[in-house]
Amino acid sequence: MKIYSIETQSFMLDGGAMFGVVPKVLWSKNYASDENNRIKMAARSLLIQDNDKLILIDAGMGDKQSDKFWSHYYLWGNNTLKKSLHQIGFTTNDITDVLLTHLHFDHVGGCVEYNADKTELVPTFKNATYWTNKEQWKWATEPNVREKASFLSDNILPLKQSNQLKFIDFKGEVLLKNSPLGFDILRTDGHTDAQMIPMINYKGKKIVFMADFLPTTAHIPLPYVMSYDTRPLLTMNEKNTFLNEAANNNYYLFLQHDAYHSVCTVKNTDKGVKLNEALQFNDVF
Repeated sequence: MKIYSIETQSFMLDGGAMFGVVPKVLWSKNYASDENNRIKMAARSLLIQDNDKLILIDAGMGDKQSDKFWSHYYLWGNNTLKKSLHQIGFTTNDITDVLLTHLHFDHVGGCVEYNADKTELVPTFKNATYWTNKEQWKWATEPNVREKASFLSDNILPLKQSNQLKFIDFKGEVLLKNSPLGFDILRTDGHTDAQMIPMINYKGKKIVFMADFLPTTAHIPLPYVMSYDTRPLLTMNEKNTFLNEAANNNYYLFLQHDAYHSVCTVKNTDKGVKLNEALQFNDVF
């Protein structure tokens, strides 16, 4: 097995929205903002090469939306999903599976693109199976008012129409052991219904793909919960349980949205779980 960190687009979001009820005077000590209160965000994926499988976890924002849409997200940097794949010797046609942690646009947008003459939306990964779960699919296709703007039909309906979509069944469990993709998946429900958190054993270490469960190192304190979360109190409880487990077992947390660090570890202290090390993926793996 070999694992790669894949950089897709970088963007910016309102810092207040990213840290919820926590005052800026506190969160800005750990995560800088610009004069308009915006903070830099990454959209980072993992690529797992395992025998005949090439598994991509999340696919970034894509590039098919309108200029008006992108004007809200202040794109920066030069990375794209296709460029990052090419740099390590792969193309979109090589991908066999795409695991979608959830179906918000910044995680699934890169899964669908226009065809050559821009007349039809088609799956970006033509040879891949796309994996979600029935609970998140229902949540995304029958969205609540709070999340409606994050679930774009152009990003998800073509996956069903192509017959490339499959559902993972948690069978009523919070932790699905040995999923169809070969690794464990933790279900979390605080951010959005049935978000999937992959837990991968690699080189004697456990890598946990944190998605929006823990966007950045600055979100480690329990009250630091995004305004985007549909059930913030549940997020706090889920974080508390998970971060204690991560500290006790020395998990490596892969940070999808942290613009400055791609991996971190946490430790137990007399004041609760705190950041241990903030790292770069290629320095560890």
